[in-house]
Amino acid sequence: MNYYIGLDVGTSSVKAILISDTEIVNVVSRDYPLYFPKPTYSEQNPEDWYNQSVDAMKELLKDVDKSCVKAISFSGQMHGLVMLDKDDNVIRPAILWNDGRSEKEVAYLNNEIGKDFLLDNTGNIAFAGFTAPKVLWVYNNEPENFAKLDKVMLPKDYVAYMLSGVFATDTSDAAGTLYFDTKNRTWSKPMLDLIHISEDNLPKVYESYEAVGNIKADVAAELGLSADTKIVIGAGDNAASAIGTGTVNDGDCNISLGTSGTIFVCTNNFNCDRENAIHSFCSASGKYHYLACTLTAASSQKWWIDDIVKSGYGFEDEAEKFMGKSDVMFLPYLMGERSPINDTNVRGMFTNLSMNTTQEEMTLAVLEGVAFSLKQNIDIINALGANVVKSKICGGGTKTKIWLKLVASILDIELEIPTLEHGGGLGAALLAAKGVGNDIADNYYGIKQTIKPDKSLVEFYKAKYEKYLKLYPLAKELA
Repeated sequence: MNYYIGLDVGTSSVKAILISDTEIVNVVSRDYPLYFPKPTYSEQNPEDWYNQSVDAMKELLKDVDKSCVKAISFSGQMHGLVMLDKDDNVIRPAILWNDGRSEKEVAYLNNEIGKDFLLDNTGNIAFAGFTAPKVLWVYNNEPENFAKLDKVMLPKDYVAYMLSGVFATDTSDAAGTLYFDTKNRTWSKPMLDLIHISEDNLPKVYESYEAVGNIKADVAAELGLSADTKIVIGAGDNAASAIGTGTVNDGDCNISLGTSGTIFVCTNNFNCDRENAIHSFCSASGKYHYLACTLTAASSQKWWIDDIVKSGYGFEDEAEKFMGKSDVMFLPYLMGERSPINDTNVRGMFTNLSMNTTQEEMTLAVLEGVAFSLKQNIDIINALGANVVKSKICGGGTKTKIWLKLVASILDIELEIPTLEHGGGLGAALLAAKGVGNDIADNYYGIKQTIKPDKSLVEFYKAKYEKYLKLYPLAKELA
């Protein structure tokens, strides 16, 4: 019997998953705090990630033969800034992906350095979420901390470093820093010079499925593991989730209909979007992928049901009778928007309301608006050379059955719901297995349901989508 551990180092918790060659054996989660010391700030203590990961693994392994554990790998929240001094002490709390303090640094990079320079050297433009603006922010605002800087790393890589003593990262996570040459899969010296760090401050870059070393002897003893247990570097959360869902071949797509709506499209060849806010990153399968994020997907639904309707019930079933009939539209920019417009100031709207408009129609419009946003991103990704003809779909939004029907009909593609929805954690465990030469992924790639487009709705929604595309310019004028 072989066992493999996946650690998904998320924003609110670490999820530890133990798999064998054929099945999921155990899953354990451990929470840790998130700190908001000032408006727009979002921070965590890296030590919490490590301590809770170790605690979770102790629980995970308590009823199994620990000598059978062959490897540990990782999925992690991307873009976070972890800074260590020469003695490997954490200099300051980690600045997370959802931290917005670096607005000035983002403007400097996009407008003064220029988007063309960024695209030429990294394949992406600057966002406050990315790591490079955070490094610049510390340089500009905390010179005493910057002066201590010896190592810069990402969240999952801190846990890997504490477990192995090896200073490493992978191409998928590195591509989200904005100082990585995504096309050539190496650090970008022009970008490093801009943000005042050097390659000496950065980890060696591996592919996500590569073993970087063994677990440290003292940690192995604490966990009861063999000192030969391999540490496989793993991937950023979206790239790891793609491994977990089998989104690994050219043109494969995975849609996560969660709090935000994420679109991941795998591609064999590098290309970058020079006109819109679509990310080009390295994938965990050794290829590339496009990543788009609409900020308020299931959170738009939650806002409508919990804050506006206030009934705990969104009338989705009753709304189905208006599918293909209602002119009411919703622009889902409740928190601004990331992809494809990168506009933090724009806000959402309802249009075409009348005295006859019902609550059910407005519920439907919310679901349609999110689906239109997904379509807009996929259309752009296809224009870059991808060919999305079907997609996996996961996340809490899949529990709303008419939403699945809407997304399939608006995108005019088949949707597949995976049998297993452990996302990044499962992907990390599968990378752990691959890192020691056991490619067991096909044992985990079942599909439990396929949703086909309703052909009676496709033409209606094509016409309505063209109207939807006219809303953003109007909303931008009003913001």
